[in-house]
Amino acid sequence: MKTPFLAAFAALVAALLLCVAPALPAEAHTSLKSSDPQKNAQVKTLQKVTLEFADSVQFPVVVVRGEDGKSYEKGEPVVDGPKVTEAVTEPVPPGRYTIAWRVVSPDGHPLEGEIPFTVVGDQSIGAATSAAAPGDPSSPGDPSPAAAAPATAPAAQADDGGQGGVPGWIWAVIFGIAGVGIGMFLSLRKKP
Repeated sequence: MKTPFLAAFAALVAALLLCVAPALPAEAHTSLKSSDPQKNAQVKTLQKVTLEFADSVQFPVVVVRGEDGKSYEKGEPVVDGPKVTEAVTEPVPPGRYTIAWRVVSPDGHPLEGEIPFTVVGDQSIGAATSAAAPGDPSSPGDPSPAAAAPATAPAAQADDGGQGGVPGWIWAVIFGIAGVGIGMFLSLRKKP
């Protein structure tokens, strides 16, 4: 009686490997590698926004929004392989801004994120931060040396949308196959 059970178990393992293994490479989503301006950067002026991803992307949406809620993007974003470029209206007044972006990765998975930054205007970056009062909410940034770092900060600071983990359909397949295996075990066991 153990031979049919072992054969059923071997068939179950083979089915699991054949169903799940080919689908694993397709689950690699792209991610944001870098942006210009970088997350929390302080820049003098802004003519365009550039986002670079690990892979080519499709259907980009890029919004540059100020504290007042006004949008500053001009025209449609341009895609060149993994790079997305969005022109902005000029001049962009000094203040805090957020780049909100959304793209579709090659596997069809939508990715989105936000990148905050500050435009300090014609003033030098150090003068703009030191002239602000420490508790002033309208100050363009933190006067600490880390906040005054140039826009060439590491790409690891870019927001990748927090994507990751195992997709739900893989869990459904695993638990479905496990349920079939348990059912087979219970039906094939020797009854007293």
